[in-house]
Amino acid sequence: MAAFNEISPSQLMRLIGTVDCPAIIDVCVAEDFAEDPHLVPSAFRHSHRDIDGLLARLAGQQCVVVCQKGLKLSHGVAALLRSHGIPAQVLSGGNYAWRDAGLPRVPAAAIPGSLWVTRHRPKIDRIACPWLIRRFVDPAARFMFVPPATVADVAVKFDATPFDGDQAPWTHDGPLCTFDVMVRDFGLRHPALDTLATVVRAADTDQHDLAPQAAGLLAISVGLSRMYRNDPAQLEAGMLIYDALYRWARDGQDEGHDWPTGSTA
Repeated sequence: MAAFNEISPSQLMRLIGTVDCPAIIDVCVAEDFAEDPHLVPSAFRHSHRDIDGLLARLAGQQCVVVCQKGLKLSHGVAALLRSHGIPAQVLSGGNYAWRDAGLPRVPAAAIPGSLWVTRHRPKIDRIACPWLIRRFVDPAARFMFVPPATVADVAVKFDATPFDGDQAPWTHDGPLCTFDVMVRDFGLRHPALDTLATVVRAADTDQHDLAPQAAGLLAISVGLSRMYRNDPAQLEAGMLIYDALYRWARDGQDEGHDWPTGSTA
């Protein structure tokens, strides 16, 4: 059981991927991190010596502090943050406990910059992938939607990472859609995300036999694209759709709806 001002790995995993997830700060010293350069999903690295910079970055947001073992470094940073009025907890057992629990870990080397670019007028993958990145990899990620012919040049000019397009480093791989590839390459294999990935792949590749939810996701995605002319606004609306799908995949799959029960009307 987590101690006072601590949160257990299982408790934190229940928050990651939801709108209630706190900021997760990895304060491991460079030598410790180099031994095992992986992050808790959505975590960012920050020096324990730069509390002023961290306060500015958090802007009052509640947070969880992570170090190698969940001892002096994370407790010290969390205590300093609390002295500034920031609600701060420590991950019980640190990165070691997270790893030993078999929970998803993001390889730091796989994370590019925070700016991404893809084709405009998104439907499925190009909304699902930004959702995955913001909820599990980089909450500060920004996305540009541009004409298909300009994606590669925009990526170069603005130092952005292209995705879901021809010759993009993040795109379809055989039967896998881009969402599948990101789940795999970001080390995010987890039962709920595996289920969601199947639904996204089925809808994105027109294989509705893979998941009965695919037809509904396609219909909602097409409807959203008709409702919004502004792609970033469509993304913000689509985030709610994938938030709901993730919660269904995580702990709602056994719930049905039949009311009134036995009605023949």
